[in-house]
Amino acid sequence: MSIATTPAIPDDQVVELMVQVPPGQVIKYDLAALASAFEITDPGRIAVETDGSRTALVTIYPSNPLAVMPPPTEADMTMDAFGRIVVGRYHNGRPARRKLFDPRTGSAVRALTFGTTGAGKSRTVQYVLACEKRNGIVSWYGDLKGGQSAPEARGQVDWLATSQEEVILMLRAAVAVAQERQARYAALGRNAFVIGNPDPLLSVRIDEANRLLEKGAPYRDEGTYLVKELGRTGRSVGVGEELDAQAGHLEELGGSDTLRAMLKEGEVTLLRWSSSMMRQLVADGLLPAGTQLMPIPKSLKPKVLRSQFAVGAGDDDDDACDTQGTAYLLSGPNPASMMRHFRIGSILPMPGLDPEILALYGPGDPARLEDASLDAAGEAHAARGTEDMAALCAAVRDDQQKQVAKATAGTGGRGAKLLEDRIRVVLADAEDPLTPDEIVLFVNADGGAEVKVGSVRNRLGLLADSGDIVRAGRGLYEIAR
Repeated sequence: MSIATTPAIPDDQVVELMVQVPPGQVIKYDLAALASAFEITDPGRIAVETDGSRTALVTIYPSNPLAVMPPPTEADMTMDAFGRIVVGRYHNGRPARRKLFDPRTGSAVRALTFGTTGAGKSRTVQYVLACEKRNGIVSWYGDLKGGQSAPEARGQVDWLATSQEEVILMLRAAVAVAQERQARYAALGRNAFVIGNPDPLLSVRIDEANRLLEKGAPYRDEGTYLVKELGRTGRSVGVGEELDAQAGHLEELGGSDTLRAMLKEGEVTLLRWSSSMMRQLVADGLLPAGTQLMPIPKSLKPKVLRSQFAVGAGDDDDDACDTQGTAYLLSGPNPASMMRHFRIGSILPMPGLDPEILALYGPGDPARLEDASLDAAGEAHAARGTEDMAALCAAVRDDQQKQVAKATAGTGGRGAKLLEDRIRVVLADAEDPLTPDEIVLFVNADGGAEVKVGSVRNRLGLLADSGDIVRAGRGLYEIAR
């Protein structure tokens, strides 16, 4: 895109230009060159949106329109008739919304939030958690930064998990709840979810999800399977999920084509990113081909050149990262329009819990899981927030270590088999499809370590996804022939 003649830009007015390239060309722009053409020293004054084809809308403001954001109001945090909350403002002042639920289809939301360090991801997560509490949504929150990402969430959500083992237990419980609801709703003839009729919406969120799903993570395979399984079963029964990550590449989120496809249909928020992340988002189809996003700078302060010999040069340099919360809502109606989330919490770091964030959650206890699903949620849900959780996490860790040991240890010249291999042998020898309970009996009879049906169910899902086995019917599996 080029500017043949540079119009005069008033310093006190908003100017909007519609720019178009000839047919057969795709519009592209260079923000620095555009600012230079208009003799603008602060690129933050310029907002550019393209249609991915021939046309761009260029808006020039007297000052950066996203420099200052207000805190949210109670009305912003309340879901509207379309299941949306207001999370901030676009550069043109219009409300930026994201869905917590889709009442038109009766579907829970799947969501993904990306952002580099310092981009404002934790504050964004806090805001959505607070909105969930205010709207009666049951929140299960896994904070894989040991609880440091959102310390104010403790006591404000139904379940707070702070270790990889507890997050695995949380995901197992969520899948079990989704399956229980699925069976219960099928008996009622329901094919979609209605909030509060009779169950509350359940939201399962994993913060720092890359720590669970990246290559080399101890629970990567099971974590990826559980996230995918929850995506399959949870949507129509009111169990949503969100992954919040600092991933620079989607391989850090399980390396799963199924997972990527699932996220394309969800609510995707892109905070400040790395160049490699942007290339991957385009390659994976999370951004339409040809979409061009203005980079989000680390600081709003325009760069001003001064002589190194000037008195006091550099003394007042301020490299503070003051664009936290600036983002693109890729799944919204304006994916190429820059927005910024509301100001959440105190401006300066606090020595303890932030009172402004605590106030954001509002009074009262968080919504709780319905009684009908408590048995499905199991002992892990019952033990949340108690000393009993440590023993359950230790069992998960021990089981994982046994699996690793079996994969590396030799037994009389024969390599100890993984559970996946034992299941393959059982199904290959079986004449008819088997249920998970039947598979457990045969696996435990092969002389190896005893396994539980939950572990077998998880491995069955992984094997089915890889094509090693096939689902022969409801709850039936056989080897791929």
